[in-house]
Amino acid sequence: MSDTVDALAPCEPVAEPQSRLLLLLVILTAPLLSVLDVFIVNMAIPAIRTDLHATGADLELVIAGYLLGFSSFLITGGRAGDQYGRRRIFLAGLVLFTLTSCLCGLAPSIAQLVLYRFLQGVTAAFMVPQTIALIQVNFPEAHARNRAFGYYGITLGLASMLGLYLGGFLVSTDWGVAGWRLTFLVNLPIGAAATLAAWHLLPETVPNHAQRFDFRGVALLTAGLVGVVYPLGVGRELGWPLWSVAILLTGTTVLAGFVAQQARLGQRGGNPLLDVGLFAYPSFNLGMGVLIFFFSVHNSFLLMSTVYLQSGLHVDSYAAGSTFLFLGAGFLVSSYLSIRYIARFGRRLLQFGLLLMLAALASQMRWAPAFGSSTAGLKGLLLLYGLGNGLVLPSLLNVALRGLPARFAGGAAGVYSTFQQVASALGVTVIGGLFFSFWHPGQPASYVHAFRYGLGVDIACLVLAALLLERLKEPKESN
Repeated sequence: MSDTVDALAPCEPVAEPQSRLLLLLVILTAPLLSVLDVFIVNMAIPAIRTDLHATGADLELVIAGYLLGFSSFLITGGRAGDQYGRRRIFLAGLVLFTLTSCLCGLAPSIAQLVLYRFLQGVTAAFMVPQTIALIQVNFPEAHARNRAFGYYGITLGLASMLGLYLGGFLVSTDWGVAGWRLTFLVNLPIGAAATLAAWHLLPETVPNHAQRFDFRGVALLTAGLVGVVYPLGVGRELGWPLWSVAILLTGTTVLAGFVAQQARLGQRGGNPLLDVGLFAYPSFNLGMGVLIFFFSVHNSFLLMSTVYLQSGLHVDSYAAGSTFLFLGAGFLVSSYLSIRYIARFGRRLLQFGLLLMLAALASQMRWAPAFGSSTAGLKGLLLLYGLGNGLVLPSLLNVALRGLPARFAGGAAGVYSTFQQVASALGVTVIGGLFFSFWHPGQPASYVHAFRYGLGVDIACLVLAALLLERLKEPKESN
C-alpha cells in the first residue's frame, strides 16, 4: 500500500522466530476487519432500509461511503506509517476503526450511519497499509515472506466469505439489539483483543521524519472524490436537481486540479501522493481500466444479489448468507490456482476467469425468477462466479503493473489500491443506482427487471475488462 514499502530501513526490528506466527495473526487483523466490513454490511442492507427508513440512495452511500473514506486516505495512511512508525499508526487505526464501528452500530439515523461509515473507511485507510509493510519488516527471508503473503491472500478470501455468512447470521438473531447493528458491534471484541495483542507483540519501526505530508493533495483528492460519488448516489433518487449536477461538475474539476497539483509538486522535487508519470505508460492505463471495470462489477453484484434475495424473493438473512458461502469456497480454490498458474498462462487466465463470471451472471439473468422456489441453482452459479473471481483478483495487480519500471512499483501499488476502492464505490452508486431505479416496492415484477438490468451492466463491464486485457502485452513483449 505504501509507496516506500520496498525501501525499508535495514535497522528496523525483526520479530523472534517463535513469536512470528502469533505476530502474523495480529498483523492480519487489519485486512480481516477491513474486508469483513465491506461484505458483512451487504447482508444487513434490507434490515437497515426497514429500521432506519432508508432510500435506495441512502443504502448505496452506506457501502460507498466506507469505500470512499478508504480510497481517499489510503496513500496518506501508508505515508503516515513511514513517517511516524508503523506500529503507532497501526494501533491508532485499529482503535479508531473499532470506535467508529461502534458508532455505526449505535447510529440513530441513516444520515449519521453514512457519516460514521465514511469515518470508518478513513480509519481503515490508516490501519491496512501498515500490514504489508509490517510483513516486509518482520519476515525478511524470502520463503517466510512468501508464506506470510500467502496467508494475507487467504485472509482476504476468508474475510469476504465470513462477512457474508456472519452478516446473514447476525441479522437473523434476536438478542435484544437489532441484528444489523450487531454487524458493526461485532468489531468491538475483535478490535479490543487485537489492540491488546498488538500493544504487547508488535515491534516499532524506524520513522522517516524526512518525508512531508502533502496536505493540499489529500484535501483535493478527498473533496474531488466526495464531489463525484455523493451526487451519483443521491442525484438519481432526487431527480437530478441542479445542485447535484453542480456538485458533480465541481468534483470532476477538483479531481483535475488534484492531478495538475500533483504534477507541479513532482516537478518541484516534492513528495506527491500521485506520481503522474505512471500515466505515461499505456500498460498502466490499460491495467487501471481493467481494474475499474472489474471492481465496479464485484461490489455492485453483491449489493444487488443480497437485496434481490432478501427483499425480492424473501429469503431469510441466514439462508441468504449461507448461500454466499459457495461464492467464497469457489474463490478460495481458484485463487490458489491463479497464483500457481499465472506465470504460465498470463492474461489468458484472467480472461478465462472473466468468462466464468460472465457465464454465471448471464445464467442468473436467465433463471432469476426460479430462485424464489429453490436456491440450489443459485448456489451453483455463485460457486462458478467465485471460481472466476478467484482466477482474476489475486493476479490482477501483477498483470496490471508488470509493464512499469521497477522504480514505479511502490507508488503504482498505492494508486492501484486507491483506484480499487474508488471503482468499488462507483460500482455501488452507478450500477446499484440503476438497479434501485427499476426497483419498486410492492411490485414483484420490478424486482426481477431491476436485477436483470443491473446484471446486464455488470456483464458489459466484464466484456470491456476482457477486451482491455487483450491489449495488454505479455511480459516478454513489455516495455
